[in-house]
Amino acid sequence: MDAALIMRTDAILRLAALRLIPFMCLMYVASFLDRVNIGFAALEMNRELGFSPQVYGLAAGMFFWGYFLFEVPSNLMLEKVGARLWMCRICVTWGLLSMATAFVQGEVSFYILRFLLGCAEAGLYPGMVLYMTYWFPASSRARFIAMFLAGVPLSVVIGAPVSGWLLGVSGYGLSGWQWMLLLEGIPSLAFGIAALWLLPDRPATAKWLTDEEKQLVLARLETEQAASHVPGGHLHGLWEMLADRRIWILMIPDFCIVFALYGMNLWLPQIVKAMGYSNLQTGFVVALPYILAMAAMVALGISSDRRREREGHVAFAAVLGAAGTLVAAWAHDPVLVIAGFCLAAAGIYASLAVFWTLPAALLRGTAAAAGLALLNSFSNLGGFFGPSIMGWLKQQTGGYGTGLSLLAATMTLGAVSVMVIGKRFFSTAGAGKSL
Repeated sequence: MDAALIMRTDAILRLAALRLIPFMCLMYVASFLDRVNIGFAALEMNRELGFSPQVYGLAAGMFFWGYFLFEVPSNLMLEKVGARLWMCRICVTWGLLSMATAFVQGEVSFYILRFLLGCAEAGLYPGMVLYMTYWFPASSRARFIAMFLAGVPLSVVIGAPVSGWLLGVSGYGLSGWQWMLLLEGIPSLAFGIAALWLLPDRPATAKWLTDEEKQLVLARLETEQAASHVPGGHLHGLWEMLADRRIWILMIPDFCIVFALYGMNLWLPQIVKAMGYSNLQTGFVVALPYILAMAAMVALGISSDRRREREGHVAFAAVLGAAGTLVAAWAHDPVLVIAGFCLAAAGIYASLAVFWTLPAALLRGTAAAAGLALLNSFSNLGGFFGPSIMGWLKQQTGGYGTGLSLLAATMTLGAVSVMVIGKRFFSTAGAGKSL
Protein backbone atom coordinates (compact mmCIF):
# COMPACT_ATOMS: atom_id res chain seq x y z
CA MET A 1 0.00 0.00 0.00
CA ASP A 2 1.22 3.50 -0.77
CA ALA A 3 1.14 6.27 1.84
CA ALA A 4 -2.17 7.76 0.66
CA LEU A 5 -3.97 4.41 0.83
CA ILE A 6 -2.50 3.68 4.24
CA MET A 7 -3.77 7.02 5.57
CA ARG A 8 -7.21 6.39 4.09
CA THR A 9 -7.33 2.87 5.55
CA ASP A 10 -6.31 4.21 8.96
CA ALA A 11 -9.25 6.62 8.79
CA ILE A 12 -11.59 3.72 7.97
CA LEU A 13 -10.21 1.70 10.88
CA ARG A 14 -10.73 4.64 13.24
CA LEU A 15 -14.35 4.79 12.09
CA ALA A 16 -14.69 1.05 12.66
CA ALA A 17 -13.20 1.41 16.15
CA LEU A 18 -15.67 4.19 17.01
CA ARG A 19 -18.56 2.00 15.91
CA LEU A 20 -17.43 -1.29 17.43
CA ILE A 21 -15.22 -0.74 20.50
CA PRO A 22 -17.71 1.26 22.65
CA PHE A 23 -20.42 -1.38 22.22
CA MET A 24 -17.96 -4.21 22.82
CA CYS A 25 -16.77 -2.40 25.93
CA LEU A 26 -20.35 -2.07 27.20
CA MET A 27 -20.91 -5.78 26.64
CA TYR A 28 -17.85 -6.50 28.74
CA VAL A 29 -19.03 -4.04 31.40
CA ALA A 30 -22.24 -6.06 31.74
CA SER A 31 -20.34 -9.35 31.64
CA PHE A 32 -17.84 -8.44 34.31
CA LEU A 33 -20.46 -6.81 36.50
CA ASP A 34 -22.58 -9.96 36.43
CA ARG A 35 -19.65 -12.19 37.35
CA VAL A 36 -18.25 -10.06 40.20
CA ASN A 37 -21.33 -8.35 41.67
CA ILE A 38 -21.48 -11.38 43.91
CA GLY A 39 -18.73 -9.60 45.86
CA PHE A 40 -21.25 -6.90 46.82
CA ALA A 41 -24.09 -9.38 47.28
CA ALA A 42 -21.87 -11.15 49.83
CA LEU A 43 -22.05 -8.11 52.14
CA GLU A 44 -25.63 -9.14 52.98
CA MET A 45 -26.10 -12.57 51.38
CA ASN A 46 -23.42 -14.34 53.44
CA ARG A 47 -25.05 -13.28 56.69
CA GLU A 48 -28.59 -13.99 55.48
CA LEU A 49 -27.80 -17.47 54.11
CA GLY A 50 -25.10 -18.38 56.63
CA PHE A 51 -22.20 -18.69 54.16
CA SER A 52 -18.69 -18.87 55.64
CA PRO A 53 -15.74 -17.11 53.96
CA GLN A 54 -14.59 -20.46 52.59
CA VAL A 55 -18.02 -21.30 51.13
CA TYR A 56 -18.27 -17.86 49.52
CA GLY A 57 -14.75 -18.02 48.08
CA LEU A 58 -15.35 -21.49 46.62
CA ALA A 59 -18.69 -20.52 45.07
CA ALA A 60 -17.30 -17.27 43.66
CA GLY A 61 -14.54 -19.27 41.99
CA MET A 62 -16.83 -22.04 40.64
CA PHE A 63 -17.66 -19.67 37.78
CA PHE A 64 -14.26 -20.38 36.27
CA TRP A 65 -14.69 -24.16 36.01
CA GLY A 66 -17.69 -23.63 33.75
CA TYR A 67 -15.68 -21.01 31.89
CA PHE A 68 -12.78 -23.47 31.57
CA LEU A 69 -14.88 -26.27 30.07
CA PHE A 70 -16.75 -24.22 27.47
CA GLU A 71 -14.23 -21.61 26.29
CA VAL A 72 -12.84 -23.55 23.33
CA PRO A 73 -16.20 -24.93 22.06
CA SER A 74 -17.69 -21.45 22.37
CA ASN A 75 -14.97 -19.76 20.33
CA LEU A 76 -15.12 -22.44 17.65
CA MET A 77 -18.87 -21.83 17.41
CA LEU A 78 -18.23 -18.09 17.02
CA GLU A 79 -15.87 -18.83 14.14
CA LYS A 80 -18.53 -21.08 12.59
CA VAL A 81 -21.76 -19.04 13.00
CA GLY A 82 -20.35 -15.50 13.33
CA ALA A 83 -19.97 -12.97 16.13
CA ARG A 84 -23.43 -11.45 15.72
CA LEU A 85 -25.49 -14.55 16.56
CA TRP A 86 -23.06 -16.08 19.02
CA MET A 87 -22.56 -12.95 21.10
CA CYS A 88 -26.34 -12.58 21.30
CA ARG A 89 -26.58 -16.13 22.67
CA ILE A 90 -23.81 -15.56 25.20
CA CYS A 91 -25.25 -12.30 26.55
CA VAL A 92 -28.83 -13.51 26.89
CA THR A 93 -28.00 -16.78 28.66
CA TRP A 94 -25.56 -15.24 31.14
CA GLY A 95 -28.03 -12.42 31.92
CA LEU A 96 -30.75 -14.93 32.79
CA LEU A 97 -28.43 -17.04 34.95
CA SER A 98 -27.07 -14.00 36.76
CA MET A 99 -30.62 -12.98 37.61
CA ALA A 100 -31.42 -16.52 38.76
CA THR A 101 -28.59 -16.28 41.33
CA ALA A 102 -30.88 -13.98 43.31
CA PHE A 103 -32.89 -17.05 44.31
CA VAL A 104 -30.14 -19.32 45.69
CA GLN A 105 -31.23 -21.15 48.82
CA GLY A 106 -28.03 -22.73 50.06
CA GLU A 107 -24.49 -23.80 49.24
CA VAL A 108 -25.39 -26.34 46.53
CA SER A 109 -27.62 -24.04 44.49
CA PHE A 110 -25.03 -21.26 44.87
CA TYR A 111 -22.27 -23.52 43.52
CA ILE A 112 -24.43 -24.77 40.62
CA LEU A 113 -25.56 -21.33 39.44
CA ARG A 114 -22.06 -19.89 39.58
CA PHE A 115 -20.80 -22.85 37.54
CA LEU A 116 -23.59 -22.41 34.96
CA LEU A 117 -22.90 -18.68 34.76
CA GLY A 118 -19.33 -19.52 33.78
CA CYS A 119 -20.59 -21.92 31.10
CA ALA A 120 -22.82 -19.18 29.68
CA GLU A 121 -20.17 -16.44 29.65
CA ALA A 122 -17.47 -18.70 28.21
CA GLY A 123 -16.17 -17.36 24.93
CA LEU A 124 -17.01 -13.69 25.37
CA TYR A 125 -13.50 -12.39 26.07
CA PRO A 126 -11.45 -14.61 23.71
CA GLY A 127 -14.25 -14.22 21.18
CA MET A 128 -13.90 -10.46 21.26
CA VAL A 129 -10.09 -10.67 20.98
CA LEU A 130 -10.57 -12.99 17.98
CA TYR A 131 -13.14 -10.58 16.55
CA MET A 132 -10.63 -7.72 16.72
CA THR A 133 -8.17 -9.75 14.63
CA TYR A 134 -10.81 -9.68 11.88
CA TRP A 135 -10.78 -5.88 11.93
CA PHE A 136 -7.56 -4.35 13.25
CA PRO A 137 -3.89 -4.89 12.33
CA ALA A 138 -1.53 -6.12 15.04
CA SER A 139 0.43 -2.84 15.01
CA SER A 140 -2.53 -0.99 16.56
CA ARG A 141 -4.18 -3.83 18.43
CA ALA A 142 -2.84 -3.15 21.96
CA ARG A 143 -4.71 0.12 22.26
CA PHE A 144 -7.95 -1.42 20.99
CA ILE A 145 -7.67 -4.44 23.30
CA ALA A 146 -6.97 -2.01 26.15
CA MET A 147 -10.02 0.10 25.25
CA PHE A 148 -12.18 -3.03 25.14
CA LEU A 149 -10.74 -4.36 28.40
CA ALA A 150 -11.40 -0.98 30.01
CA GLY A 151 -14.90 -2.38 30.36
CA VAL A 152 -13.61 -4.44 33.30
CA PRO A 153 -12.65 -1.55 35.62
CA LEU A 154 -15.50 0.53 34.15
CA SER A 155 -17.93 -2.14 35.32
CA VAL A 156 -16.67 -1.61 38.87
CA VAL A 157 -16.62 2.19 38.59
CA ILE A 158 -20.27 2.10 37.54
CA GLY A 159 -21.36 -1.03 39.35
CA ALA A 160 -19.78 -0.51 42.77
CA PRO A 161 -21.76 2.61 43.78
CA VAL A 162 -24.93 1.27 42.13
CA SER A 163 -24.52 -2.11 43.84
CA GLY A 164 -23.89 -0.44 47.20
CA TRP A 165 -27.07 1.59 46.74
CA LEU A 166 -29.17 -1.38 45.59
CA LEU A 167 -28.22 -3.31 48.72
CA GLY A 168 -30.42 -0.85 50.58
CA VAL A 169 -33.45 -1.62 48.40
CA SER A 170 -36.04 -4.14 49.56
CA GLY A 171 -39.64 -5.05 48.84
CA TYR A 172 -41.95 -7.74 47.48
CA GLY A 173 -40.28 -10.27 49.77
CA LEU A 174 -36.80 -9.76 48.30
CA SER A 175 -33.67 -8.49 50.05
CA GLY A 176 -31.39 -5.81 48.66
CA TRP A 177 -28.79 -8.29 47.37
CA GLN A 178 -31.53 -10.11 45.45
CA TRP A 179 -32.79 -6.91 43.81
CA MET A 180 -29.22 -6.04 42.93
CA LEU A 181 -28.65 -9.34 41.09
CA LEU A 182 -32.00 -9.13 39.30
CA LEU A 183 -31.67 -5.55 38.10
CA GLU A 184 -28.00 -5.82 37.09
CA GLY A 185 -28.81 -8.77 34.84
CA ILE A 186 -31.19 -6.77 32.64
CA PRO A 187 -28.51 -4.83 30.63
CA SER A 188 -26.99 -8.14 29.50
CA LEU A 189 -30.29 -9.15 27.90
CA ALA A 190 -30.54 -5.79 26.14
CA PHE A 191 -26.96 -5.92 24.83
CA GLY A 192 -27.49 -9.45 23.57
CA ILE A 193 -30.42 -8.38 21.41
CA ALA A 194 -28.58 -5.23 20.27
CA ALA A 195 -25.60 -7.33 19.10
CA LEU A 196 -27.76 -8.66 16.25
CA TRP A 197 -27.72 -5.17 14.72
CA LEU A 198 -24.47 -3.64 16.02
CA LEU A 199 -21.85 -6.38 15.49
CA PRO A 200 -21.24 -7.23 11.80
CA ASP A 201 -19.47 -10.57 11.60
CA ARG A 202 -16.53 -9.24 9.55
CA PRO A 203 -15.60 -6.12 7.54
CA ALA A 204 -17.12 -7.76 4.44
CA THR A 205 -20.60 -7.75 6.06
CA ALA A 206 -20.47 -4.23 7.56
CA LYS A 207 -23.31 -2.25 5.95
CA TRP A 208 -21.70 1.06 6.93
CA LEU A 209 -18.62 0.38 4.78
CA THR A 210 -18.58 0.79 1.02
CA ASP A 211 -17.27 -2.05 -1.14
CA GLU A 212 -14.07 -0.09 -1.73
CA GLU A 213 -13.58 0.53 2.00
CA LYS A 214 -14.09 -3.18 2.73
CA GLN A 215 -11.40 -4.07 0.21
CA LEU A 216 -8.99 -1.55 1.70
CA VAL A 217 -9.40 -2.98 5.20
CA LEU A 218 -8.96 -6.55 4.01
CA ALA A 219 -5.91 -5.59 1.91
CA ARG A 220 -4.32 -3.86 4.93
CA LEU A 221 -4.80 -6.94 7.11
CA GLU A 222 -3.46 -9.28 4.44
CA THR A 223 -0.44 -7.06 3.78
CA GLU A 224 0.49 -6.88 7.45
CA GLN A 225 0.02 -10.60 8.02
CA ALA A 226 2.26 -11.38 5.05
CA ALA A 227 4.97 -9.01 6.33
CA SER A 228 4.80 -9.91 10.03
CA HIS A 229 7.25 -12.31 11.62
CA VAL A 230 7.13 -14.29 14.82
CA PRO A 231 10.01 -16.65 15.63
CA GLY A 232 8.78 -20.18 14.99
CA GLY A 233 6.12 -18.92 12.59
CA HIS A 234 2.39 -18.26 12.86
CA LEU A 235 -0.07 -21.00 13.74
CA HIS A 236 -3.08 -21.68 11.51
CA GLY A 237 -4.52 -25.13 12.21
CA LEU A 238 -6.09 -26.62 15.36
CA TRP A 239 -3.64 -29.52 15.81
CA GLU A 240 -0.69 -27.32 14.89
CA MET A 241 -1.75 -24.95 17.67
CA LEU A 242 -2.21 -27.73 20.24
CA ALA A 243 1.26 -29.08 19.53
CA ASP A 244 3.00 -25.71 19.87
CA ARG A 245 4.52 -25.09 23.29
CA ARG A 246 4.30 -21.31 22.94
CA ILE A 247 0.54 -21.43 23.58
CA TRP A 248 0.88 -23.59 26.66
CA ILE A 249 3.74 -21.64 28.21
CA LEU A 250 1.87 -18.33 27.80
CA MET A 251 -0.62 -19.65 30.34
CA ILE A 252 1.90 -19.04 33.14
CA PRO A 253 1.90 -15.21 33.17
CA ASP A 254 -1.79 -15.02 32.27
CA PHE A 255 -2.72 -17.36 35.15
CA CYS A 256 -0.66 -15.25 37.56
CA ILE A 257 -2.34 -12.01 36.49
CA VAL A 258 -5.85 -13.47 36.60
CA PHE A 259 -5.18 -15.08 39.99
CA ALA A 260 -4.41 -11.65 41.43
CA LEU A 261 -7.18 -9.86 39.53
CA TYR A 262 -10.03 -11.96 40.89
CA GLY A 263 -8.43 -12.56 44.26
CA MET A 264 -8.56 -8.80 44.78
CA ASN A 265 -11.77 -8.02 42.89
CA LEU A 266 -14.09 -10.53 44.55
CA TRP A 267 -12.88 -9.70 48.06
CA LEU A 268 -12.34 -5.94 47.82
CA PRO A 269 -15.89 -4.95 48.89
CA GLN A 270 -15.56 -7.00 52.09
CA ILE A 271 -12.06 -5.66 52.77
CA VAL A 272 -13.25 -2.07 52.39
CA LYS A 273 -16.41 -2.56 54.45
CA ALA A 274 -14.30 -4.05 57.26
CA MET A 275 -12.66 -0.61 57.54
CA GLY A 276 -15.96 0.69 58.90
CA TYR A 277 -17.72 2.01 55.79
CA SER A 278 -21.44 1.62 55.06
CA ASN A 279 -22.60 -0.35 52.01
CA LEU A 280 -23.08 2.83 49.98
CA GLN A 281 -19.72 4.28 51.07
CA THR A 282 -18.06 0.96 50.26
CA GLY A 283 -19.40 1.21 46.71
CA PHE A 284 -17.79 4.60 46.12
CA VAL A 285 -14.49 3.67 47.77
CA VAL A 286 -14.22 0.43 45.77
CA ALA A 287 -14.74 2.41 42.54
CA LEU A 288 -11.61 4.54 43.12
CA PRO A 289 -8.91 1.97 42.19
CA TYR A 290 -10.70 1.10 38.98
CA ILE A 291 -10.84 4.68 37.75
CA LEU A 292 -7.05 4.72 37.84
CA ALA A 293 -6.96 1.23 36.27
CA MET A 294 -8.93 2.44 33.22
CA ALA A 295 -6.46 5.26 32.57
CA ALA A 296 -3.47 2.97 33.10
CA MET A 297 -4.76 0.36 30.65
CA VAL A 298 -5.27 2.80 27.80
CA ALA A 299 -1.97 4.64 28.47
CA LEU A 300 0.06 1.42 28.57
CA GLY A 301 -1.65 0.12 25.42
CA ILE A 302 -0.81 3.29 23.50
CA SER A 303 2.77 3.23 24.79
CA SER A 304 3.17 -0.43 23.80
CA ASP A 305 1.92 0.23 20.25
CA ARG A 306 4.16 3.28 19.80
CA ARG A 307 7.27 1.51 21.04
CA ARG A 308 6.36 -1.82 19.39
CA GLU A 309 7.31 -3.54 22.62
CA ARG A 310 5.11 -5.93 24.58
CA GLU A 311 6.69 -8.08 27.27
CA GLY A 312 8.51 -5.23 29.04
CA HIS A 313 5.26 -3.28 29.32
CA VAL A 314 3.47 -6.30 30.77
CA ALA A 315 6.25 -6.96 33.29
CA PHE A 316 6.46 -3.32 34.39
CA ALA A 317 2.72 -3.17 35.05
CA ALA A 318 2.75 -6.52 36.88
CA VAL A 319 5.52 -5.36 39.23
CA LEU A 320 3.55 -2.17 39.86
CA GLY A 321 0.51 -4.29 40.73
CA ALA A 322 2.53 -6.45 43.09
CA ALA A 323 3.93 -3.41 44.90
CA GLY A 324 0.49 -1.89 45.34
CA THR A 325 -0.94 -5.17 46.66
CA LEU A 326 1.81 -5.40 49.30
CA VAL A 327 1.08 -1.84 50.44
CA ALA A 328 -2.62 -2.70 50.77
CA ALA A 329 -1.76 -5.91 52.64
CA TRP A 330 0.33 -4.42 55.41
CA ALA A 331 -0.41 -0.69 55.69
CA HIS A 332 -2.45 0.35 58.73
CA ASP A 333 -3.62 3.78 57.58
CA PRO A 334 -6.86 3.38 55.55
CA VAL A 335 -5.68 6.05 53.10
CA LEU A 336 -2.51 4.07 52.39
CA VAL A 337 -4.51 0.86 52.03
CA ILE A 338 -6.80 2.45 49.41
CA ALA A 339 -3.77 3.98 47.66
CA GLY A 340 -2.21 0.53 47.55
CA PHE A 341 -5.34 -0.92 45.96
CA CYS A 342 -5.32 1.92 43.41
CA LEU A 343 -1.75 1.02 42.41
CA ALA A 344 -2.57 -2.69 42.43
CA ALA A 345 -5.61 -2.32 40.18
CA ALA A 346 -3.71 -0.10 37.72
CA GLY A 347 -0.88 -2.61 37.43
CA ILE A 348 -3.00 -5.75 37.24
CA TYR A 349 -5.42 -4.52 34.59
CA ALA A 350 -2.82 -2.74 32.46
CA SER A 351 -0.60 -5.83 32.37
CA LEU A 352 -3.52 -7.99 31.25
CA ALA A 353 -4.47 -5.65 28.42
CA VAL A 354 -1.02 -5.62 26.78
CA PHE A 355 -0.41 -9.33 27.46
CA TRP A 356 -3.10 -10.37 24.99
CA THR A 357 -1.24 -8.84 22.05
CA LEU A 358 1.28 -11.71 22.35
CA PRO A 359 -1.00 -14.68 21.55
CA ALA A 360 -3.07 -12.57 19.12
CA ALA A 361 0.07 -11.90 17.05
CA LEU A 362 0.92 -15.60 16.94
CA LEU A 363 -2.41 -17.14 15.89
CA ARG A 364 -4.35 -17.17 12.63
CA GLY A 365 -7.67 -18.69 11.46
CA THR A 366 -8.91 -21.77 13.33
CA ALA A 367 -5.81 -21.69 15.53
CA ALA A 368 -6.82 -18.20 16.67
CA ALA A 369 -10.38 -19.26 17.50
CA ALA A 370 -9.27 -22.30 19.50
CA GLY A 371 -5.93 -21.01 20.80
CA LEU A 372 -7.18 -17.77 22.32
CA ALA A 373 -10.00 -19.68 24.03
CA LEU A 374 -7.68 -22.46 25.23
CA LEU A 375 -5.24 -19.97 26.71
CA ASN A 376 -8.01 -18.01 28.39
CA SER A 377 -9.77 -21.11 29.73
CA PHE A 378 -6.73 -22.53 31.50
CA SER A 379 -5.46 -19.15 32.67
CA ASN A 380 -8.85 -18.17 34.04
CA LEU A 381 -8.68 -21.04 36.49
CA GLY A 382 -6.67 -18.42 38.38
CA GLY A 383 -10.08 -16.83 38.90
CA PHE A 384 -11.09 -19.94 40.82
CA PHE A 385 -7.94 -20.38 42.88
CA GLY A 386 -7.45 -16.67 43.68
CA PRO A 387 -10.78 -16.04 45.47
CA SER A 388 -10.88 -19.56 46.94
CA ILE A 389 -7.41 -19.35 48.51
CA MET A 390 -8.17 -15.81 49.72
CA GLY A 391 -11.25 -17.20 51.48
CA TRP A 392 -9.34 -20.10 53.00
CA LEU A 393 -6.53 -17.84 54.24
CA LYS A 394 -9.05 -15.37 55.66
CA GLN A 395 -10.72 -18.17 57.58
CA GLN A 396 -7.37 -19.51 58.82
CA THR A 397 -5.72 -16.21 59.79
CA GLY A 398 -8.68 -13.94 60.48
CA GLY A 399 -7.24 -11.20 58.21
CA TYR A 400 -6.48 -10.38 54.59
CA GLY A 401 -2.73 -9.62 54.78
CA THR A 402 -1.48 -13.14 54.03
CA GLY A 403 -3.85 -13.60 51.10
CA LEU A 404 -2.96 -10.24 49.56
CA SER A 405 0.74 -11.03 49.94
CA LEU A 406 0.17 -14.21 47.98
CA LEU A 407 -1.49 -12.17 45.21
CA ALA A 408 1.60 -9.94 45.10
CA ALA A 409 3.84 -13.00 44.81
CA THR A 410 1.86 -14.34 41.83
CA MET A 411 2.09 -10.96 40.08
CA THR A 412 5.86 -10.98 40.58
CA LEU A 413 6.04 -14.47 39.08
CA GLY A 414 3.93 -13.24 36.18
CA ALA A 415 6.36 -10.35 35.54
CA VAL A 416 9.41 -12.61 35.53
CA SER A 417 7.77 -15.30 33.38
CA VAL A 418 6.49 -12.92 30.70
CA MET A 419 9.97 -11.43 30.29
CA VAL A 420 11.56 -14.87 29.93
CA ILE A 421 8.83 -16.10 27.57
CA GLY A 422 8.80 -12.93 25.50
CA LYS A 423 12.55 -12.89 24.94
CA ARG A 424 12.74 -16.62 24.30
CA PHE A 425 9.68 -17.20 22.08
CA PHE A 426 8.60 -13.85 20.62
CA SER A 427 11.84 -12.16 19.74
CA THR A 428 14.32 -12.04 16.93
CA ALA A 429 16.60 -10.30 19.37
CA GLY A 430 13.56 -9.44 21.35
CA ALA A 431 10.10 -10.36 20.24
CA GLY A 432 8.19 -7.20 20.97
CA LYS A 433 9.80 -5.37 18.06
CA SER A 434 8.28 -7.75 15.56
CA LEU A 435 4.80 -7.64 16.99
